[in-house]
Amino acid sequence: MKKEDVTETQEEVFFPSPEIVEKALVKDYETLYRKSIENREQFWADEADKLDWFRKWDKVLDDSNKPFYQWYTGGKFNIVANAVDRHVKTWRRNKLALVWEGEPGDTKTYSYHALNREVCKFATVLKSMGVKKGEIVTIYMPQIPELPIAMLACAKLGAAHSVVYGGFSVEALATRIRDANSRVVITADGGYRRGKVVDLKGIVNEALIGAPTVEVCITIRRTGHAVAMESDRDFWFHDLMGLPIATTSCETEVMDAEDPLFILYTSGTTGQPKGLVHTHAGYAVYAATTLQYVFDLREEDRYWCTADPGWITGHSYLVYGPLLLGSTIMMYEGAPNHPYPNRWWQMIEKYGVTILYTSPTGIRGLMRFGEQWPKRHNLSWLRLLGSVGEPINPEAWRWYHRVIGGGRCPIMDTWWQTETGGFVITPLPITPLKPGSATRPFFGHEIAIVDDDGKELPVGQEGNLVLKAPWPGMARTIHGDPDRFKQTYWRQYEKQGWYKAGDSARKDKDGYFWVIGRTDDVIKVSGHRLGTAEIESALVSHPDVAEAAVIGLPHEVKGQAIYCFVILKHGKSGSKELEDKLKIHMDHQLGAIARPEKIDFLDTLPKTRSGKIMRRVLKARALGQDVGDISTLEE
Repeated sequence: MKKEDVTETQEEVFFPSPEIVEKALVKDYETLYRKSIENREQFWADEADKLDWFRKWDKVLDDSNKPFYQWYTGGKFNIVANAVDRHVKTWRRNKLALVWEGEPGDTKTYSYHALNREVCKFATVLKSMGVKKGEIVTIYMPQIPELPIAMLACAKLGAAHSVVYGGFSVEALATRIRDANSRVVITADGGYRRGKVVDLKGIVNEALIGAPTVEVCITIRRTGHAVAMESDRDFWFHDLMGLPIATTSCETEVMDAEDPLFILYTSGTTGQPKGLVHTHAGYAVYAATTLQYVFDLREEDRYWCTADPGWITGHSYLVYGPLLLGSTIMMYEGAPNHPYPNRWWQMIEKYGVTILYTSPTGIRGLMRFGEQWPKRHNLSWLRLLGSVGEPINPEAWRWYHRVIGGGRCPIMDTWWQTETGGFVITPLPITPLKPGSATRPFFGHEIAIVDDDGKELPVGQEGNLVLKAPWPGMARTIHGDPDRFKQTYWRQYEKQGWYKAGDSARKDKDGYFWVIGRTDDVIKVSGHRLGTAEIESALVSHPDVAEAAVIGLPHEVKGQAIYCFVILKHGKSGSKELEDKLKIHMDHQLGAIARPEKIDFLDTLPKTRSGKIMRRVLKARALGQDVGDISTLEE
């Protein structure tokens, strides 16, 4: 990629190479974007036509009951008919669908034929346990192949799945099982994380004490450690899969386009978790379309999304999106730095990975170990890189681009949410890139930056990010609580019919969007709005700093003061002298208004495994308050 300095704005712009542009699926963003806005329904009808339907839809969009939009009404569909069934009818049956590596180094591979076999077998097992269309099955597992197999088996039968991240606590799991009213839970005895066994079955056993709806618990043997099994309720997966009931042929249930595919609970917020409902057809169309255009997937690609399926990124872009496109997926069980900080780079070289989609936290965490680890490996297979989860600071963007991508791989810095189902603001491989910007809206989306009353703000001014029109991948409601769905996402801009994302952002003169962070991650110092991501990026631009997290704390004079938590690079140690240097550095980077009140040096930051920094934990600790539920933390 060519780099160009834009003197007027002091922004760096990275232009894709002619080879990337020449081979890109979309070569003219503006024309296709304009078409997708001028005739949105036709655009989404054309994309839906690329998938297999039992029966075509009567209406692309039914907006008669806003904000409870429905897509492809009257259509009959099943995501598994498209993610697995249609591939085994073609030459792809012998193509690798999944390449998996466990943290200890064990490996498994599945062709589409083998994946179909395992999905059918497990679906017939679930059917024998009474699983049927309309119920919700809870899945609580490590990143092993049986996790996507379980998801697909549920969907094949028409049962919705609720995948609960394998780091949640007993009570968090029990709450989700109760909310979903699950009768069946699928788990594993344990998983590996940094060389240690995580006792998942032990957590499930405790959770089931507080979840009386559960009648069946199926457990995959992964680690082999001793676990307590209750007769009449607990069954070993391998025993069931060896029975005559587990047949390699199972019909895929014909679903209504709007039937629920899964529930996914948002985490990290106070109060009852929100179980967001996604449906078979609209979600499938959106996941496949966004992935195809943004990552330009080709038959020969080896695609690796490092996200855990316990989060939306794992659903859309590790499991469903790639399988819908007939791709070869990489999946890895463990930590990126175990046993050494080259684990990811080693795997990219070993398996010939061509696309890597990961989080800024993952990049920053490995960046602190220096360039020598990735430079030991041949990363020349890589063609495209991606970023997800939070805004990526420019320093990490440049390192990712230069060291991992060799200066040739465009970075698809994607902004989206559990609620959106897939990418909303994102580059394409042909898009000129600005480090730290998610760039332009995906096709079909009109996006604005507005104030609290809905007035559009001028270029460069920060405000609330809103989506002006519905899209197929949108969550349909909150499970069991439609009023909360309206209140949370639609009430503030109800007159305009806009979706409130809950993120603060600004738009530059080129129409590029810069997501600042959650609106509650905006610090107001003496009337000035400062985004935590912006301050963190300035801190990380100092040569001694590897990672940073920033919170706002009450201040008598300023309203809020900036409080920083910093992880230093390997070999560096914190001191009062360095704290003063960093404060001066911040004066230079953002101005005196951004000078931190206090900088604490830490060894680790509280993060979820999906890479999000839990700032509320830092805030509670700084104020001497109870940190609340921290079961989602990686460590």
